[in-house]
Amino acid sequence: MADASPDLAEQVSKVCRSNEETPQFVAEQRKLLAEAAELERDRDLAPWKIVTLSVAGTVAIIGGTAAMVKIFAP
Repeated sequence: MADASPDLAEQVSKVCRSNEETPQFVAEQRKLLAEAAELERDRDLAPWKIVTLSVAGTVAIIGGTAAMVKIFAP
C-alpha cells in the first residue's frame, strides 16, 4: 500500500495541472477560431474588394480624362 500513495499523489497532481491548463487551451482555441473566421471573411470579400477598386479606378481615369479634355479641347 505504501507504493500506491506516491502514484496517487502523482495522478492527483496531473489532474490538477490539467484542470489549470484547460482554460488556457480553451482561450487559445477561441482566439484561433476567431482568427480563422476573420480570414474566411476576408477571403470571401476579396473578389468584391477587387471589383470595387477596379470600378473606382475606372471612374478616376474617366474623370481625369474628361477634365483633361475640358481643359485642352476648345
